[in-house]
Amino acid sequence: MNGLSEKLWCNPLVGHEPMPPTLGRNLFGRQVYQLPGFFAYAKHIISIDGKRGLFKGLAPRLCAGAVGTVVHSKVLQSYQNQNQMEETQCRQKENPSLDFIIRETTQEMVARSAATLITHPFHVITLRCMVQFIGRETKYEGVFGSIVTIYREEGVLGFFAGLIPRLLGDVLSLWICNMVAFFINKYALENEAMSEMKSYSQAVTGFLASMLTYPFVLVSNLMAVNNCGLAGGRLPYAPVYSSWTDCWRQLSKEGNTNRGNSLFFRKVPAGKSYVYEQKRFY
Repeated sequence: MNGLSEKLWCNPLVGHEPMPPTLGRNLFGRQVYQLPGFFAYAKHIISIDGKRGLFKGLAPRLCAGAVGTVVHSKVLQSYQNQNQMEETQCRQKENPSLDFIIRETTQEMVARSAATLITHPFHVITLRCMVQFIGRETKYEGVFGSIVTIYREEGVLGFFAGLIPRLLGDVLSLWICNMVAFFINKYALENEAMSEMKSYSQAVTGFLASMLTYPFVLVSNLMAVNNCGLAGGRLPYAPVYSSWTDCWRQLSKEGNTNRGNSLFFRKVPAGKSYVYEQKRFY
């Protein structure tokens, strides 16, 4: 996700709604109150910070992408010489075995986890740079300046705020996607007439897996900015959580575990009372 879309997605995620809802219609034609979406927030950010404001947090995001790609590829390369003959034979089969899928998924899990672990500090910096928009702060400016700030105020652990739920979400999403796709391809799409659908099953199951594990993404990002000295990480925009499990419990109790999962069709959560006050909406 690039700096632009991640910035627009992040503010609703941490509980900041600078604009009031509008009355619209859902897919079934019913009138519902809807929160502003991607384009509304883009206009709002441009009106305050100009077009440059859309790309805050882009530099650490690019660093995370570059470093993560290198780490991921290096880890996978370390597996290439292991059981090479067996892998070649399995890849030649139209229907790979369950053992082959488990081995490939395990290798991918290790590679992804290593990349996530190494790049998470950049992820934390990215989120904090974007969340500064809420309180109009300039605490986190630039990659190196942000590294110094986090280390000085929070120590090494500050770079890994929100890491555990992020890792759990990545691992669960990967296993759900690969295993469900395997069983669909093997048992539901085994006919020759359905063979062309196999190429799409991975994409569909990946989308569904990401929806199921989205609460981990939400909790991870909330913990990355939780009580970090920014307005967006404390009341009234977000409670101060004692741990990621505490954050999960409170979101579950409020029915907000899927908050911010859509950039376009965002309905007002049921049972919530929203008050619009200048640039605060909570």
